[in-house]
Amino acid sequence: MYVWEGGPALVQTVDFFTPIVDDPYTYGQIAAANALSDVYAMGGAPLTALAIAGFPKSGLEPAEIGAIFQGGFDKLREAGVALLGGHTVQDEELKFGYAITGAVDPKKMLTNAGAQPGDALILTKPIGTGVIGTAIKFDRATPALIDAAVASMRTLNRTAAESLRAVDGVHACTDITGFGLIGHATEIATASGVTLGIRAADVPIFNGVLELVRKNAPGGLANNQEHFEPGVDMGAEVSAELQKLLYDPQTSGGLLLSLDQLQADLALQLLERAGVHAVRIGAVSPRGDKVLAIR
Repeated sequence: MYVWEGGPALVQTVDFFTPIVDDPYTYGQIAAANALSDVYAMGGAPLTALAIAGFPKSGLEPAEIGAIFQGGFDKLREAGVALLGGHTVQDEELKFGYAITGAVDPKKMLTNAGAQPGDALILTKPIGTGVIGTAIKFDRATPALIDAAVASMRTLNRTAAESLRAVDGVHACTDITGFGLIGHATEIATASGVTLGIRAADVPIFNGVLELVRKNAPGGLANNQEHFEPGVDMGAEVSAELQKLLYDPQTSGGLLLSLDQLQADLALQLLERAGVHAVRIGAVSPRGDKVLAIR
């Protein structure tokens, strides 16, 4: 964050990744939604974007490259963000994303460091996109599951973020991306000096994704589990498949909020009214032996 004298604070973020879906236009949309998400998680408004792309020398038609850029541009336009330019390079593996600049009131900026004991935890999107993305590559995902995941990934966190501005007592927020739910929840707990208690059965997941976990776990899932597992008190009642899914790296995931429990019902009502199907998934307690307790 950079605070201008007498004005709003400047926030910047950058994100890009390899294709998670086959359709180039959809890939561009998801890449844009994913890159914008960090600014929404900070309580800010994204303003401008610079495209970042790496394209292989052969194997992609000009029309496919154009569709990627068009998908991203259309999603930026939906968000009210101006595309100022960008940079492309040759790369053996296709990559695409954006550097985003936004503005935020420094007195209202949200971070992952403010969670307080007694807070409720709310998640605004289901998890499982990493597993589904891997299943897509091997033609193992059903059309219904693909459609549900794509719809979620291309949905901006803008509506959720704007709805929450009317709620007092939002103490911490982060978006769920590459570190998975457990990884990003760990970041909140560590930065805030608390323990997050998560009810695994209440965590929203895509219908049918549990059956795909064993044969479609992305490489990032194992990395997340190896890194974050020492800080997790995992209940024996949580199935092995669901445990894996909680570590699943997400693309364009939802917002994880820690807020005053007295405001949680209001937040859920406002989100539902705006079309965001958010779920209360747990609560915050004083720091215990582990940073996360999952039951």
